[in-house]
Amino acid sequence: MTERQEGPKGPGGPAKTGREGPKGPGGPAKTGQRGRGQDDPATARMWGGRFRGTIDPTVAAFTTSLPFDRRLYRADILGSIAHATMLGRCGIIEPAEAKELVRGLRELIQEIDAGVVRIHGAEDIHSFVEAQLRTRLGDVAGRLHTARSRNDQVATDLRVYLKGEIVTLVGRTVALQQVLLMLAEAHPSVIIPGYTHMQRAQPVLLAHHLLAYVWMLQRDVDRFHEVFARTDVLPLGAAALAGTSYPIDRRMVASLLGFSRVAENSLDATADRDFAVEFIASGCLLMSHLSRLAAEIVLWATSEFGFVELLDTISSGSSIMPQKKNPDAAELVRGKAARVLGDLTAILAMLRGLPLAYNSDLQEDKDAVFDTVDTVQASLQVMGIVLNGIRVDTDRIAAQLRGGLMGATELADYLARRGMPFREAHELVGRVVLYAQERGRELWELSPAEYREFSPMLEPDVLDLTTPAGAVASKRSEGGTAPERVAEQMQAARGAITRTLSWLAALPAVPAERDASPSAAVPPRKDGAGRSAASPAGGDRPPGGGQPA
Repeated sequence: MTERQEGPKGPGGPAKTGREGPKGPGGPAKTGQRGRGQDDPATARMWGGRFRGTIDPTVAAFTTSLPFDRRLYRADILGSIAHATMLGRCGIIEPAEAKELVRGLRELIQEIDAGVVRIHGAEDIHSFVEAQLRTRLGDVAGRLHTARSRNDQVATDLRVYLKGEIVTLVGRTVALQQVLLMLAEAHPSVIIPGYTHMQRAQPVLLAHHLLAYVWMLQRDVDRFHEVFARTDVLPLGAAALAGTSYPIDRRMVASLLGFSRVAENSLDATADRDFAVEFIASGCLLMSHLSRLAAEIVLWATSEFGFVELLDTISSGSSIMPQKKNPDAAELVRGKAARVLGDLTAILAMLRGLPLAYNSDLQEDKDAVFDTVDTVQASLQVMGIVLNGIRVDTDRIAAQLRGGLMGATELADYLARRGMPFREAHELVGRVVLYAQERGRELWELSPAEYREFSPMLEPDVLDLTTPAGAVASKRSEGGTAPERVAEQMQAARGAITRTLSWLAALPAVPAERDASPSAAVPPRKDGAGRSAASPAGGDRPPGGGQPA
């Protein structure tokens, strides 16, 4: 996606009407003259005038980016609508030409959305769009690239695309938070063993445990808010690297595309991929959280734990063992976290050591970004389905609260509150634990007389504290697992979710989207013989009418 040819420029500065065509060695080319590879719009390249030979087919296939950047078609066309609108309003091209370009672009985006036009046969998405315009509009399509380079164009496309994906991703993260919150609210008094080092440690409310993931996801939401703000910067107008001599209005384009500000430095604008790295890094952390949640569901569904039962709708079986009911979906979410970590490593390694400004290495950013988008979005959806497909086995959980002597810390705290140094209390309670273990009894099953053998400070009221319910109720510190504190957390979580939903609802509409809706009905175009000019996208479009993959 590197830029080799600028928009048409006159010898004394910007052309007043934009009527100069690409220049050959002997001066301005005739209107409509094309360089290498431009005779067939379906395989058009946006460069070629200084070349005599034909590009090697293997090199052409190796350097093309259309197989993956076709996903950016909508962002590319919206960017072109805003750019053409600005060119016309600033008098860089004739207003009538700008209007014709915008009309052709809107028609194209609607036809791609409707599956009428198939994206193929070009070097990249930018070349494809311009070639399509040329078949529709003729030579006026050549005006579109005035005052623009593919370098600032692709940087803009990626930012437009990612802003939309961040909004979708935040929405799905909030939806998963809501599922976790509803599951917590459905089991407000269920107590489970809490673990450290995968050993039973202290009892906690199941709701408290689930809310831990709500707050992890809230941090993910907060990070994506920040990534959105740093993505919300317009590179367009930087041209290849140095800016442009045309009297463009970058802030107009920013307004039309819904950007809050423009990039301050033209070199940085075309070479910056920090926003993409931060997006992938944030996705990596989110996947780490989903992986931890998935791992717990896998554990909880085992016979050894038995905290939850998986419904058939989220389970799979074994090809050899008829009795098996496997948590494949959760396991795959856990595994896919590694793939996003790989995406982060790939983009950081690619960027390392790149000199300013644009280099074709940057073409490799999209594989990492798109894979992160697809993996995180799918994992969020699947985890919501998995959480809705588990049944909490309260009887099995209650049985699991025996063993582990999880009320030991309550004994030590009890003695410390009565004046015994905590380290001394810790030592004494260790002896109580050993005594109970040797007799196969729980701490709450020892008698007051037995406790007094260890210390006269251990009075009968210590028995209630060592029960799971007593231990949970005692953890009243802010953020603790006591029921009243967990109720406070639930309220705070609802507030955080509401604030995120308000942020999503308040995002401004993008003016360039106007009349470019994917829901607009577009009849098939006909060629001169009355035949359909394009076939449906077929395999290029995923089910559900989404963007081509």
